[in-house]
Amino acid sequence: MDYKKAGVDIEAGYRSVELMKEHVKKTMRPEVLGGLGGFSGAFSLAKIKEMEEPVLLSGTDGCGTKVKLAMIMDKHDTIGIDAVAMCVNDIACAGGEPLFFLDYIACGKNYPEKIADIVKGVAEGCLQSEAALIGGETAEHPGLMPEDDYDLAGFAVGVCDKKDMITGENLKTGDVLIGMASSGVHSNGFSLVRKVFEMTKESLDTYYDELGKTLGEALLAPTRIYVKALKSIKNAGVTVKACSHITGGGFYENIPRMLKEGTHAVVKKDSYPVPPIFDMMAKKGDIAEEMMYNTFNMGLGMIVAVEEKDVEQTMEAIKAAGDECYVVGHIEEGDKGVTLC
Repeated sequence: MDYKKAGVDIEAGYRSVELMKEHVKKTMRPEVLGGLGGFSGAFSLAKIKEMEEPVLLSGTDGCGTKVKLAMIMDKHDTIGIDAVAMCVNDIACAGGEPLFFLDYIACGKNYPEKIADIVKGVAEGCLQSEAALIGGETAEHPGLMPEDDYDLAGFAVGVCDKKDMITGENLKTGDVLIGMASSGVHSNGFSLVRKVFEMTKESLDTYYDELGKTLGEALLAPTRIYVKALKSIKNAGVTVKACSHITGGGFYENIPRMLKEGTHAVVKKDSYPVPPIFDMMAKKGDIAEEMMYNTFNMGLGMIVAVEEKDVEQTMEAIKAAGDECYVVGHIEEGDKGVTLC
Protein backbone atom coordinates (compact mmCIF):
# COMPACT_ATOMS: atom_id res chain seq x y z
CA MET A 1 0.00 0.00 0.00
CA ASP A 2 1.17 3.54 -0.77
CA TYR A 3 -0.31 7.06 -0.94
CA LYS A 4 -1.20 6.77 -4.63
CA LYS A 5 -3.15 3.56 -4.05
CA ALA A 6 -4.92 5.34 -1.21
CA GLY A 7 -6.12 7.91 -3.75
CA VAL A 8 -3.59 10.74 -3.57
CA ASP A 9 -1.21 11.13 -6.50
CA ILE A 10 1.80 13.20 -5.40
CA GLU A 11 3.31 13.10 -8.88
CA ALA A 12 0.11 14.65 -10.30
CA GLY A 13 0.51 17.40 -7.73
CA TYR A 14 4.03 18.13 -8.92
CA ARG A 15 2.82 18.27 -12.52
CA SER A 16 -0.01 20.64 -11.56
CA VAL A 17 2.50 23.05 -10.04
CA GLU A 18 4.68 22.95 -13.14
CA LEU A 19 1.73 23.61 -15.43
CA MET A 20 0.43 26.53 -13.37
CA LYS A 21 3.79 28.30 -12.97
CA GLU A 22 3.53 30.16 -16.28
CA HIS A 23 0.20 31.66 -15.22
CA VAL A 24 1.32 32.56 -11.71
CA LYS A 25 4.44 34.36 -12.95
CA LYS A 26 2.29 36.87 -14.87
CA THR A 27 0.79 38.15 -11.62
CA MET A 28 4.02 39.01 -9.83
CA ARG A 29 4.46 42.45 -8.29
CA PRO A 30 7.79 43.97 -7.21
CA GLU A 31 6.85 43.38 -3.55
CA VAL A 32 6.72 39.59 -3.95
CA LEU A 33 9.71 37.89 -2.33
CA GLY A 34 10.82 34.41 -3.32
CA GLY A 35 9.18 32.13 -5.85
CA LEU A 36 6.40 29.58 -6.14
CA GLY A 37 6.82 26.45 -4.05
CA GLY A 38 7.81 27.77 -0.65
CA PHE A 39 5.94 26.99 2.54
CA SER A 40 4.50 30.50 2.64
CA GLY A 41 4.10 33.47 0.34
CA ALA A 42 6.27 36.48 1.18
CA PHE A 43 5.25 40.06 0.36
CA SER A 44 7.26 43.17 1.26
CA LEU A 45 5.36 45.93 3.08
CA ALA A 46 8.05 48.56 2.48
CA LYS A 47 5.75 50.76 0.36
CA ILE A 48 3.09 50.81 3.05
CA LYS A 49 5.43 52.90 5.21
CA GLU A 50 4.58 55.83 2.93
CA MET A 51 1.01 55.85 4.26
CA GLU A 52 0.04 57.93 7.29
CA GLU A 53 -1.95 55.16 8.97
CA PRO A 54 -1.98 51.97 6.90
CA VAL A 55 -4.86 49.55 7.43
CA LEU A 56 -4.82 45.97 6.15
CA LEU A 57 -8.04 44.72 4.59
CA SER A 58 -8.83 41.08 3.92
CA GLY A 59 -11.47 39.06 2.17
CA THR A 60 -12.16 35.36 1.68
CA ASP A 61 -14.79 33.73 -0.51
CA GLY A 62 -15.47 31.10 -3.12
CA CYS A 63 -17.64 30.64 -6.21
CA GLY A 64 -20.45 28.74 -4.55
CA THR A 65 -22.28 26.18 -6.62
CA LYS A 66 -21.33 27.97 -9.85
CA VAL A 67 -18.47 25.47 -10.03
CA LYS A 68 -21.09 22.83 -10.87
CA LEU A 69 -21.72 24.57 -14.20
CA ALA A 70 -18.01 24.62 -14.96
CA MET A 71 -17.93 20.86 -14.35
CA ILE A 72 -20.95 20.17 -16.57
CA MET A 73 -19.59 22.35 -19.38
CA ASP A 74 -16.04 21.07 -18.80
CA LYS A 75 -14.81 24.66 -18.91
CA HIS A 76 -12.52 25.54 -16.03
CA ASP A 77 -10.47 28.54 -17.18
CA THR A 78 -12.82 31.32 -15.96
CA ILE A 79 -14.14 30.09 -12.61
CA GLY A 80 -10.90 31.30 -11.00
CA ILE A 81 -11.74 34.87 -12.02
CA ASP A 82 -14.90 34.53 -9.95
CA ALA A 83 -12.98 33.43 -6.86
CA VAL A 84 -10.63 36.41 -7.10
CA ALA A 85 -13.42 38.86 -7.90
CA MET A 86 -15.47 37.93 -4.86
CA CYS A 87 -12.53 38.72 -2.59
CA VAL A 88 -10.92 41.75 -4.23
CA ASN A 89 -14.22 43.52 -4.90
CA ASP A 90 -14.92 43.45 -1.16
CA ILE A 91 -11.51 44.95 -0.46
CA ALA A 92 -11.92 47.64 -3.13
CA CYS A 93 -15.39 48.39 -1.77
CA ALA A 94 -13.76 49.47 1.49
CA GLY A 95 -11.32 51.73 -0.34
CA GLY A 96 -8.42 49.30 -0.40
CA GLU A 97 -5.89 48.19 -2.98
CA PRO A 98 -5.63 44.39 -3.26
CA LEU A 99 -2.03 43.30 -2.74
CA PHE A 100 -1.99 39.53 -3.00
CA PHE A 101 -4.21 36.46 -3.31
CA LEU A 102 -3.99 32.80 -2.31
CA ASP A 103 -6.22 30.07 -3.71
CA TYR A 104 -7.43 26.74 -2.32
CA ILE A 105 -8.64 23.95 -4.60
CA ALA A 106 -10.19 20.82 -3.10
CA CYS A 107 -10.71 18.01 -5.59
CA GLY A 108 -11.68 14.37 -5.67
CA LYS A 109 -8.77 13.59 -7.97
CA ASN A 110 -5.93 15.78 -9.20
CA TYR A 111 -6.09 16.10 -12.96
CA PRO A 112 -3.09 18.38 -13.62
CA GLU A 113 -4.43 19.97 -16.80
CA LYS A 114 -7.75 20.78 -15.16
CA ILE A 115 -6.04 22.24 -12.07
CA ALA A 116 -3.79 24.34 -14.31
CA ASP A 117 -6.88 25.63 -16.15
CA ILE A 118 -8.48 26.65 -12.87
CA VAL A 119 -5.32 28.46 -11.76
CA LYS A 120 -5.12 30.12 -15.18
CA GLY A 121 -8.44 31.79 -14.32
CA VAL A 122 -7.21 32.72 -10.85
CA ALA A 123 -4.15 34.35 -12.40
CA GLU A 124 -6.33 36.26 -14.86
CA GLY A 125 -8.42 37.58 -11.97
CA CYS A 126 -5.24 38.65 -10.22
CA LEU A 127 -4.04 40.44 -13.35
CA GLN A 128 -7.36 42.27 -13.64
CA SER A 129 -7.12 43.40 -10.01
CA GLU A 130 -3.33 43.95 -10.03
CA ALA A 131 -2.91 41.53 -7.14
CA ALA A 132 -0.08 39.00 -6.95
CA LEU A 133 -0.89 35.29 -6.74
CA ILE A 134 1.69 34.38 -4.10
CA GLY A 135 0.56 30.92 -3.07
CA GLY A 136 -2.15 28.32 -2.86
CA GLU A 137 -3.04 24.73 -2.14
CA THR A 138 -4.46 21.86 -4.16
CA ALA A 139 -5.84 19.13 -1.92
CA GLU A 140 -7.03 15.72 -3.12
CA HIS A 141 -9.95 14.35 -1.10
CA PRO A 142 -10.48 10.76 -2.25
CA GLY A 143 -13.53 9.21 -0.64
CA LEU A 144 -14.83 12.63 0.39
CA MET A 145 -15.48 14.07 -3.08
CA PRO A 146 -16.29 12.35 -6.41
CA GLU A 147 -13.22 12.17 -8.66
CA ASP A 148 -14.44 14.79 -11.14
CA ASP A 149 -15.65 17.28 -8.52
CA TYR A 150 -13.76 20.22 -7.06
CA ASP A 151 -14.34 23.35 -5.05
CA LEU A 152 -12.45 26.62 -5.27
CA ALA A 153 -11.99 29.33 -2.66
CA GLY A 154 -9.50 32.08 -2.02
CA PHE A 155 -8.17 34.73 0.32
CA ALA A 156 -6.98 38.24 -0.48
CA VAL A 157 -5.17 40.94 1.48
CA GLY A 158 -5.22 44.62 0.61
CA VAL A 159 -4.19 47.91 2.14
CA CYS A 160 -5.62 51.37 2.57
CA ASP A 161 -4.59 54.55 4.29
CA LYS A 162 -7.15 54.98 7.08
CA LYS A 163 -8.11 58.44 5.85
CA ASP A 164 -9.07 56.93 2.47
CA MET A 165 -11.31 54.17 3.83
CA ILE A 166 -14.88 54.15 2.49
CA THR A 167 -17.10 54.00 5.56
CA GLY A 168 -20.37 55.81 4.76
CA GLU A 169 -19.96 58.04 7.81
CA ASN A 170 -20.22 61.23 5.74
CA LEU A 171 -23.30 60.26 3.72
CA LYS A 172 -26.00 62.91 3.52
CA THR A 173 -29.33 63.62 1.87
CA GLY A 174 -28.90 64.40 -1.82
CA ASP A 175 -25.86 62.22 -2.42
CA VAL A 176 -26.16 60.33 -5.70
CA LEU A 177 -25.98 56.57 -6.27
CA ILE A 178 -24.05 55.39 -9.32
CA GLY A 179 -24.24 51.73 -10.31
CA MET A 180 -21.63 49.82 -12.27
CA ALA A 181 -22.89 47.19 -14.70
CA SER A 182 -22.42 43.54 -13.86
CA SER A 183 -21.41 40.87 -16.37
CA GLY A 184 -24.44 38.78 -15.47
CA VAL A 185 -25.31 36.59 -12.51
CA HIS A 186 -21.74 36.77 -11.15
CA SER A 187 -21.22 34.17 -8.38
CA ASN A 188 -24.31 34.36 -6.19
CA GLY A 189 -27.68 32.67 -6.27
CA PHE A 190 -26.61 29.61 -8.23
CA SER A 191 -28.45 27.21 -5.95
CA LEU A 192 -31.62 28.92 -7.24
CA VAL A 193 -30.28 29.13 -10.81
CA ARG A 194 -29.72 25.38 -10.82
CA LYS A 195 -33.34 24.81 -9.76
CA VAL A 196 -34.68 27.03 -12.56
CA PHE A 197 -32.66 25.65 -15.46
CA GLU A 198 -31.96 22.05 -16.36
CA MET A 199 -28.33 21.42 -15.52
CA THR A 200 -27.30 19.25 -18.49
CA LYS A 201 -24.69 19.82 -21.18
CA GLU A 202 -27.44 19.92 -23.80
CA SER A 203 -29.44 22.53 -21.91
CA LEU A 204 -26.43 24.73 -21.20
CA ASP A 205 -25.27 24.52 -24.83
CA THR A 206 -28.65 25.78 -26.09
CA TYR A 207 -28.44 29.13 -27.90
CA TYR A 208 -31.01 31.85 -27.08
CA ASP A 209 -31.56 34.86 -29.32
CA GLU A 210 -32.51 37.06 -26.36
CA LEU A 211 -29.17 36.26 -24.71
CA GLY A 212 -27.11 36.42 -27.89
CA LYS A 213 -25.22 33.37 -26.62
CA THR A 214 -25.79 29.97 -25.11
CA LEU A 215 -27.35 29.63 -21.69
CA GLY A 216 -24.09 28.19 -20.33
CA GLU A 217 -22.05 31.10 -21.68
CA ALA A 218 -24.43 33.59 -20.06
CA LEU A 219 -24.40 31.85 -16.69
CA LEU A 220 -20.67 31.07 -16.61
CA ALA A 221 -19.64 34.65 -17.53
CA PRO A 222 -17.01 35.56 -14.92
CA THR A 223 -17.73 38.06 -12.16
CA ARG A 224 -16.79 41.61 -13.06
CA ILE A 225 -13.81 42.99 -11.14
CA TYR A 226 -14.22 46.65 -10.13
CA VAL A 227 -10.80 47.35 -8.62
CA LYS A 228 -9.61 49.49 -11.53
CA ALA A 229 -12.87 51.45 -11.69
CA LEU A 230 -12.72 52.36 -8.00
CA LYS A 231 -9.03 53.21 -8.30
CA SER A 232 -9.84 55.41 -11.31
CA ILE A 233 -12.44 57.31 -9.28
CA LYS A 234 -9.92 57.90 -6.50
CA ASN A 235 -7.24 59.04 -8.96
CA ALA A 236 -9.76 61.50 -10.43
CA GLY A 237 -9.87 63.19 -7.03
CA VAL A 238 -13.42 62.13 -6.20
CA THR A 239 -14.31 61.00 -2.70
CA VAL A 240 -16.53 57.93 -2.65
CA LYS A 241 -18.71 58.38 0.42
CA ALA A 242 -20.11 54.85 0.52
CA CYS A 243 -19.87 51.71 -1.57
CA SER A 244 -21.75 48.43 -1.85
CA HIS A 245 -20.66 45.22 -3.56
CA ILE A 246 -23.92 43.59 -4.70
CA THR A 247 -23.44 39.91 -3.91
CA GLY A 248 -25.59 37.30 -2.15
CA GLY A 249 -28.69 38.96 -0.72
CA GLY A 250 -28.97 41.30 -3.69
CA PHE A 251 -30.11 44.89 -3.22
CA TYR A 252 -32.09 44.44 0.00
CA GLU A 253 -29.21 43.01 2.02
CA ASN A 254 -26.17 44.73 0.52
CA ILE A 255 -27.22 48.34 -0.09
CA PRO A 256 -28.12 48.96 3.60
CA ARG A 257 -24.60 47.81 4.52
CA MET A 258 -23.20 50.97 2.91
CA LEU A 259 -25.48 53.31 4.86
CA LYS A 260 -25.12 55.05 8.20
CA GLU A 261 -28.01 55.34 10.64
CA GLY A 262 -30.55 57.95 9.59
CA THR A 263 -29.94 57.56 5.85
CA HIS A 264 -32.08 55.72 3.32
CA ALA A 265 -31.24 54.68 -0.25
CA VAL A 266 -33.72 55.02 -3.12
CA VAL A 267 -32.99 53.04 -6.28
CA LYS A 268 -34.95 53.44 -9.52
CA LYS A 269 -35.33 50.07 -11.22
CA ASP A 270 -35.81 51.60 -14.67
CA SER A 271 -32.64 53.71 -14.48
CA TYR A 272 -30.45 51.06 -16.09
CA PRO A 273 -30.81 48.01 -18.37
CA VAL A 274 -31.39 44.68 -16.60
CA PRO A 275 -29.53 41.90 -18.48
CA PRO A 276 -31.92 39.47 -20.24
CA ILE A 277 -30.67 36.45 -18.25
CA PHE A 278 -32.54 37.80 -15.21
CA ASP A 279 -35.83 38.25 -17.07
CA MET A 280 -35.49 34.75 -18.49
CA MET A 281 -34.83 33.32 -15.05
CA ALA A 282 -37.74 35.14 -13.41
CA LYS A 283 -40.21 33.95 -16.05
CA LYS A 284 -39.02 30.37 -16.26
CA GLY A 285 -38.75 29.95 -12.50
CA ASP A 286 -41.86 32.01 -11.68
CA ILE A 287 -39.74 34.04 -9.26
CA ALA A 288 -41.31 37.13 -7.74
CA GLU A 289 -39.62 40.46 -8.50
CA GLU A 290 -38.84 41.11 -4.85
CA MET A 291 -37.12 37.73 -4.57
CA MET A 292 -35.05 38.48 -7.69
CA TYR A 293 -33.78 41.73 -6.14
CA ASN A 294 -33.24 39.94 -2.84
CA THR A 295 -31.07 37.23 -4.43
CA PHE A 296 -29.26 38.57 -7.51
CA ASN A 297 -27.33 41.67 -8.56
CA MET A 298 -29.92 42.35 -11.31
CA GLY A 299 -27.29 43.97 -13.52
CA LEU A 300 -25.43 46.12 -10.99
CA GLY A 301 -22.34 44.65 -9.38
CA MET A 302 -21.14 47.71 -7.48
CA ILE A 303 -22.88 50.87 -6.29
CA VAL A 304 -21.10 54.01 -5.07
CA ALA A 305 -22.46 57.12 -3.41
CA VAL A 306 -20.91 60.48 -4.29
CA GLU A 307 -21.79 64.15 -3.97
CA GLU A 308 -24.01 65.49 -6.75
CA LYS A 309 -21.24 67.81 -7.97
CA ASP A 310 -18.96 64.79 -8.53
CA VAL A 311 -21.37 62.68 -10.59
CA GLU A 312 -20.06 63.53 -14.05
CA GLN A 313 -16.40 63.15 -13.03
CA THR A 314 -17.16 59.84 -11.32
CA MET A 315 -18.90 58.41 -14.37
CA GLU A 316 -16.08 59.53 -16.64
CA ALA A 317 -13.56 57.81 -14.38
CA ILE A 318 -15.57 54.57 -14.33
CA LYS A 319 -15.90 54.55 -18.11
CA ALA A 320 -12.18 55.29 -18.49
CA ALA A 321 -11.53 52.05 -16.55
CA GLY A 322 -13.68 50.12 -19.02
CA ASP A 323 -16.90 49.78 -17.02
CA GLU A 324 -20.44 50.86 -17.84
CA CYS A 325 -22.27 52.96 -15.25
CA TYR A 326 -25.60 54.62 -14.57
CA VAL A 327 -27.13 57.11 -12.14
CA VAL A 328 -29.50 54.76 -10.32
CA GLY A 329 -30.75 56.63 -7.26
CA HIS A 330 -30.06 58.89 -4.33
CA ILE A 331 -29.73 59.14 -0.56
CA GLU A 332 -32.43 60.68 1.58
CA GLU A 333 -33.17 61.00 5.27
CA GLY A 334 -34.93 58.06 6.88
CA ASP A 335 -34.52 54.65 8.41
CA LYS A 336 -31.45 52.71 7.33
CA GLY A 337 -32.62 50.65 4.36
CA VAL A 338 -33.43 50.73 0.64
CA THR A 339 -36.52 51.44 -1.42
CA LEU A 340 -36.81 50.18 -5.01
CA CYS A 341 -39.21 52.14 -7.16
